[in-house]
Amino acid sequence: QVRLVESGGGLVQAGGSLRLSCVASGSAFGMNAMGWYRQAPGKQRELVAGIISGGSTNYANSVKDRFTISRDTAKNTVYLQMNNLKPEDTAVYYCVASPVTVARVASWGQGTQVTVSS
Repeated sequence: QVRLVESGGGLVQAGGSLRLSCVASGSAFGMNAMGWYRQAPGKQRELVAGIISGGSTNYANSVKDRFTISRDTAKNTVYLQMNNLKPEDTAVYYCVASPVTVARVASWGQGTQVTVSS
């Protein structure tokens, strides 16, 4: 079983930046895809960004050109650099892992709160 632990959330003003980190442990070997989902109050959980072992990435349209996902395979860690944050980015952000694709999540982290004030 894979354990995912997120960190880096917090409160920031609009236009500011945060970097989320997620460390995978346990049976992390074979988790080809890692990424981030988010869930805002009263809304469905949505995919924010994903990355696979080869380095290919994908992003939600709402965060393209503002967020960057990266991965340090040696450290079993995935990052989400969030720039030019907007109040609508306020949500709980969840780290995810999957053997194949983040569209089919196998493991979830506990989540970290990101709050962007206007």
